[in-house]
Amino acid sequence: DTPGSLYTMLGEFARRGINMQKIESRPSRKILGEYIFFIDVNGHRQEAALAAAINSMRAKSYYVKMLGSYPRFRL
Repeated sequence: DTPGSLYTMLGEFARRGINMQKIESRPSRKILGEYIFFIDVNGHRQEAALAAAINSMRAKSYYVKMLGSYPRFRL
């Protein structure tokens, strides 16, 4: 939890050309002033770019959890 840490984490998506659709923050309920971020991005966990971004984020953070990954429906 340092200045610019959210920017650094989101940069993992930007460097790999991954589009972020939504970001929400919620208090962690453990430490006053600590927040958890929920991020929706375009991509599937099996895509190389998204897998690399998540792995890099896990190396930089003490907590990264993927809540779901769903393939995009193509018409």
